[in-house]
Amino acid sequence: MRASTINGLLVITIVCISLSAIFVKLSDAPSTIMVMYRMFLGCLILVPFLIKHHQSIFRITRKEWLALFFAGFFLSAHFGLWFESLNHTTVASSTLILALQPAIALIGGLIFFKEKIKLSTVFTLSIAFIGVVIVGGGNVGLGQGVLLGNFLSLLSVFSVVFYLLIGQRNVKSINHWVYSFIVFFIAGATMAVLNVISSVPLTGYSTHDWLIFILLAIFPTGAHIIYNMLLNYVSTTTVSMSTLGEPIGASLLAIVVLGEMLTPVELSGGILIIVGIYLFLRNQSRTDEVLEEQLKTLNNET
Repeated sequence: MRASTINGLLVITIVCISLSAIFVKLSDAPSTIMVMYRMFLGCLILVPFLIKHHQSIFRITRKEWLALFFAGFFLSAHFGLWFESLNHTTVASSTLILALQPAIALIGGLIFFKEKIKLSTVFTLSIAFIGVVIVGGGNVGLGQGVLLGNFLSLLSVFSVVFYLLIGQRNVKSINHWVYSFIVFFIAGATMAVLNVISSVPLTGYSTHDWLIFILLAIFPTGAHIIYNMLLNYVSTTTVSMSTLGEPIGASLLAIVVLGEMLTPVELSGGILIIVGIYLFLRNQSRTDEVLEEQLKTLNNET
């Protein structure tokens, strides 16, 4: 695949994921309902691929089924917490905090899998976390609701990291189309149970809300499908760097569509978050390149 094509696809994914927060803001439906229908509609999109690769379902082990269940649970928690955060805080604050995902993932690897961390990495992460403190705590004057929204966004980051760590360590042998369908279905079912328990109406939503549900299923899901395809041509770090465009794209769209202007707190804290995570990802990329060269040298010697 040509570099220009790859760059074009990365731009498309940034637009797709940036639209997600805007869609959520444009609907009055409960967050748990939006998550439920996004997941179930996402499953419908994946049905043709599930049919094509259905034989791999029978090769899933009991341990992998358990991992799939928890992956679906944490994915539903991620979307539920993040969608709800957008009811309390601005698009800029919520998406900027989401940019911490690579950093939290590294910390998760350090805690659960004893992965090593360098001093330079600690420095770059510190820059990003200082930015989060500024964004999260600097808007306290706007009300406790904003602080709650920022906190929910941070919790959603931890949820998605748990989801990714489970997938990384437990379900590598499962076809990614089948994996996505099962996890989406479990996430949707989890939210459906929560809605029933909480007496949230499952029907009766407007045509406008249903359009939002469909758009949420198409655009963000399409972005993740493109990410999966691009991983055959570029590194995970490159894909991760492209996700840094989400808070920028979402914030600009929020200004145009929602009239949400960036506050000085969000601007200053956001710059620190983006710079910190960018430096962190560059540092990780260089580490990966050194490891690859060492592996090549070792293979040549043997």
